[in-house]
Amino acid sequence: MPKPQPPSPPMQMSQEAIDVANWVIASGDNGDLPFMVIDKVAAAVFVFDGHGQDLGATPALLGITPGDDSAPGVGDRELSDIAPEDQTTPAGRFVSRFGIAAGNRKVLWVDYVTSISLHPVITTNKKERRLQRLNSPSPEDNRITFGCINVPARFYAKVVVPNFKEGVGVVYILPEIKTLQEAFPAYLAQDEPGPPAEVAHQEP
Repeated sequence: MPKPQPPSPPMQMSQEAIDVANWVIASGDNGDLPFMVIDKVAAAVFVFDGHGQDLGATPALLGITPGDDSAPGVGDRELSDIAPEDQTTPAGRFVSRFGIAAGNRKVLWVDYVTSISLHPVITTNKKERRLQRLNSPSPEDNRITFGCINVPARFYAKVVVPNFKEGVGVVYILPEIKTLQEAFPAYLAQDEPGPPAEVAHQEP
């Protein structure tokens, strides 16, 4: 039997994540669709319903190389042909929906053109230690994927699937090099207080 994994640590929202969530809720940029804010620096995913209600948060694994853009044509390449410097998780606003990926796996396509999806963590390569990376207290070791976002299987099944299953949703991936305005052209900082920074989100 697989060794039980320790529970994930509580997730704190960074100020940038709070600011973007506030903007989405105040502006209605999500169009009443469920949405998530992905903080690449913190390696964290925060999920909300269409009205901005907090549904949960989790650590995540991301593209091995920092960067806010996808390389031209990366979505058409075989994984073996994607150089490490092109293994990035792009920043920006993406309209997402479920679909089928290689191996007949159902994934949440974040950006189908560049083959960026969010799906349960892949554990076939034991040397990558993906489960251990997810459960480590630091985000420093969470850069291991070709660009896709990996989350714990339980979180995917209990939070992502039931809340995004009705159709489309919106995914906001925070930049790590660009400014928020560059990543989200419609972004305007909100003066209204949002989710308090001290609130801890725990994987359900």
